[in-house]
Amino acid sequence: MSRPSTTTANDAPAPDGNTWNERIIAEFRANAGYVPWSSEEEFAGGRPVPPRIPGFDERGMPLVLVHNIGAKSGRERINPLFFQPVDNGWAVFGTHGGSPRDPAWYRNLMANPRVTVEVGTQTVSAVARLARGEERERIWAREVALVPKFAEFEAASGRVVPVVVLERVDG
Repeated sequence: MSRPSTTTANDAPAPDGNTWNERIIAEFRANAGYVPWSSEEEFAGGRPVPPRIPGFDERGMPLVLVHNIGAKSGRERINPLFFQPVDNGWAVFGTHGGSPRDPAWYRNLMANPRVTVEVGTQTVSAVARLARGEERERIWAREVALVPKFAEFEAASGRVVPVVVLERVDG
């Protein structure tokens, strides 16, 4: 099992654009951590970024890329995720678009919490942990205020959406 690379975003191999995630990753890296908004025509044509969401600026949607190890496969995965800056890291949200199942990346992080995070043009090591109790509620409330669609996803899913904190690790 290989560990995620600690190279900078600019040194990472470019995805070929064949999958949704690969297209988002390529746009993220080309735009220093932002993924530009789609026009209605692009969105209807299959461009994977949604129309403008209130609370974000004209640069588009800021994301993080989370490099993680598959819980079952042991292979490296890269997931583009919405995030919220928190203390010494970032919170990410397992909405899975309102699915009743947690996303695979969440299971991967719980099984293998050491990750690499690309944020903007930086690449840093981090450790994932599940936010619980008051911490989870505070982070979740802030995110729902920014992206109200997340509350709809949680209601549709019939589960509590996991909030995962990625804490920066020195070295």
